[in-house]
Amino acid sequence: MSTQSEVETGPVFGERRHLINLCYRLLGSLAEAEDAVQETYTRWYAMTPREQAAITTPGAWLTTVAGRVCLDVLGSARARRERYVGAWIPEPLPDRAEWAGGGDPADRITLDESVSMAFLVVLESMTPAERVAFVLHDVFRYPFAEIAEIIGRTPAACRQLATSARRRVGAARTPAAPSAGQAGLVRHFKEAWEARDIEALVGLLDPDAAMVADGGGLVGTVLEPVVGGENIAAYLIHIADKAPGLKLLERTVNGVPGLVAQHTGMTVTVAAFELDGDRVTRIWAVRNPEKLRAWTGTGPV
Repeated sequence: MSTQSEVETGPVFGERRHLINLCYRLLGSLAEAEDAVQETYTRWYAMTPREQAAITTPGAWLTTVAGRVCLDVLGSARARRERYVGAWIPEPLPDRAEWAGGGDPADRITLDESVSMAFLVVLESMTPAERVAFVLHDVFRYPFAEIAEIIGRTPAACRQLATSARRRVGAARTPAAPSAGQAGLVRHFKEAWEARDIEALVGLLDPDAAMVADGGGLVGTVLEPVVGGENIAAYLIHIADKAPGLKLLERTVNGVPGLVAQHTGMTVTVAAFELDGDRVTRIWAVRNPEKLRAWTGTGPV
């Protein structure tokens, strides 16, 4: 059994950042990604020096093991999420400069389109095999021959899995607004919410917009999606009235503009947005404190 210090100083530790990035995209949870990477290193250090020396490409071996670990986690996650209280939303990540509690910069997730909340939510709709095949091939550019060894299927079958997953992504994707436009729209949304201007909020929300919240049963929140621009605006005004002193901050959430809500100095909600043109179409509000540790510094990162 390996120790944490062995994992941090061993010759294959340089692969850690790659593995964290891979596992987060596969699992949508930083905590689960860290556990998967730790399990991968545990298996490496459980081998004898002779067995390790026989592996010509340790990085490839680690990726294969990590992929298999994540595949197992994804298989069991469906049953666990059926018991989850309310909606399950992927764990939101801050910008590198805003990560609370310090931590090793080498472990930070690279923020790009493949970790946007909209993208991760689509990944959640895939089967475990589809998700692993798609992320490894389309995001990390692994050949299907290597993916086949991880999933335990033929390269042709893995190609079909990735194609099916790609169709899901294409069907769900909305045109990306320029970054400056996204930031401006989120800023206007913040200002309207702070002013309790329900008319302005309705104007910024698509009539068919939906808001999903994740409290994990640990904090109060809506258990079903709030659908419709007017309903979402009314709900947000209700929240502001119930929590006087609520402070809204513009922050990067999974690489795109979002909002952080703080109350009495503590981060209580991280909101990610999906935009279509000049309207908000989706809001994902994460309130589960176990998913906010990177924003609060309450746990290791």
